Amino acid sequence: MKNLHTNCNGIRRRDFLQLGLGPAAGLGFSRLMGLRAQAAERAGKASPEDIRCILVWLDGGPTHHESFDPKPEAPKEIRGDFTPIRTSVPGVYFSECVPKLAAIADKFTVVRSICHKDPNHGGGNHYMMTGAPTPVPVNCGAFVSFHPSFGSVVSHERGIRAGLPAYMSLPRQSRSGGPNFLGAEHAPFVVGGDPNAKGFRVRDVVLPRDISEGRARSRRDLRVSLDRLARVRDKAAQDPTLDFDSYYHQGIDLITSATAQAAFNIDSEPETTRDLYGRNQLGQRLLMARRLVEAGVSFVTCYYGGWDHHATLFDGLKTHMPPLDQGLAGLIADLDARGTLDSTLVIALGEFGRTPKINDRGGRDHWPHAMSVLLAGAGVPRGQIVGATDRDGAYASENLYSPEDFAASLYTKLGIDPQLVLHKKDGRPVLLVKGGSPITELFA
Repeated sequence: MKNLHTNCNGIRRRDFLQLGLGPAAGLGFSRLMGLRAQAAERAGKASPEDIRCILVWLDGGPTHHESFDPKPEAPKEIRGDFTPIRTSVPGVYFSECVPKLAAIADKFTVVRSICHKDPNHGGGNHYMMTGAPTPVPVNCGAFVSFHPSFGSVVSHERGIRAGLPAYMSLPRQSRSGGPNFLGAEHAPFVVGGDPNAKGFRVRDVVLPRDISEGRARSRRDLRVSLDRLARVRDKAAQDPTLDFDSYYHQGIDLITSATAQAAFNIDSEPETTRDLYGRNQLGQRLLMARRLVEAGVSFVTCYYGGWDHHATLFDGLKTHMPPLDQGLAGLIADLDARGTLDSTLVIALGEFGRTPKINDRGGRDHWPHAMSVLLAGAGVPRGQIVGATDRDGAYASENLYSPEDFAASLYTKLGIDPQLVLHKKDGRPVLLVKGGSPITELFA
C-alpha cells in the first residue's frame, strides 16, 4: 500500500520542514545562498529580487545545428546547407543564419548541453516552461499544466508592482505557461495585437470613451461594497468568484495606471530604436517586452512559434530566422546600452532541438537529447559557451544539464529559492523544483 504520508512526488510531508530539504532537493542551503550572493554581485546594484526576466519562447523546437551549434565536420546529411561563421568570441562559431547574434556573442552565453527525454511538443513544452516533467505521456498538440509555469511562480512570489501585473505574455500564452493550482490571478496578462501596426493600442486596457477614470473607480468601489455585503451575509460559503475579482481589480488598476499606459505607448520610442529591433511583429514585441520590464513587470514571455520544421527546413529558416536574429540581438544590445542588461535576464529557448540527420523531406524532426539555450544579463557571464554536443550534434556530451537544472538557475537568478514549497488548495505541499541544481557556469 502506498505510504499515505507521501505526496504524488514521493516526498514525505515532514521532509518539507527540514532546513535545506536534504538531498531530495539537490541543492544545499549554503550553496544556494552563495550562488544568490554571486548573482547579486555580478548584477551590480540590482538584488536578485529586483531582476526581471524576458523569456523568448520559440515554440515548435528550434534547430541547434542552424543556430548556435553548427557541425561543419559532420557529413552533408547532418551539417546541412548553411555555413558556420565566426562570432565576436574567438574560436566560437554560429550558423550563418544568425549573423547579428554572432556579432554580439560577447554579450551572452549559450548552453549547448541541456537535454531531456520527452520528444512530444506538449511534454517538452511543459518540461522547459515549468522545470517539471509531465507525470503521464502527453501528445504533441496538447495544452498541459501539471505544474505552475515560471512566470506564474514569479507572479505568486512578487505580486503586482506599480499597478502592473507581475507576469505578461505577448501575443499569447504558451501551451504550459499557466498558473495551475496557483490560481487565475497568476495567469499571464496577454498583450495581443501587432505592435508594429500604426496606432497600436493594447486591447482591453483602454477605458471606453464614455467612462472617465473617476467613473471607473467609483464603479469599482460600488462593486466592492456590494460584494462585501453579500459575503458578510454568508461567510461560510465558498466563493467561486474570487479569482475573477482579482482579475477585475488588476484590470482596473492597469487601465488607470499612467505607468502602464506609458509602457504600452510604443510609438514614443525613437525611430532608430524601433529599427534596431526590426519593423516586424516579433521585433516590436521584443521592444514592448523591454518597455514592460523597465516599467516594473517582473516576467514577460514573448511567444514566437513556427519552429517545427519537419520539411523544407532551409528555405523556411531563410524567412523565419532573420526576425529572431535581429530582434533578439537588438534587445540584448539595447538593454546593454541603456544600462539595464545587468538587471534583466534574457532567455531564448524552445521545447527541444532537432534531429542530427536531415530527413527525406529536407527537414529535421523532434530531438530532446540536445538543444541550445541562450541566456544574457542578470550576471550571466558574457561570451561563454557552456557544455557541448558530440560530433554530429546528436547528444549532449559535456556538462550535461536537465530542465530541472535550468529551472533552478532561473529561479536563483530571480531571487526565488528553487527549494520553495508551494501548496495546493487542499494543503498538499509541492516542491518547486525537484532535484535540480543551478548551472554553476551561469554564476561564475
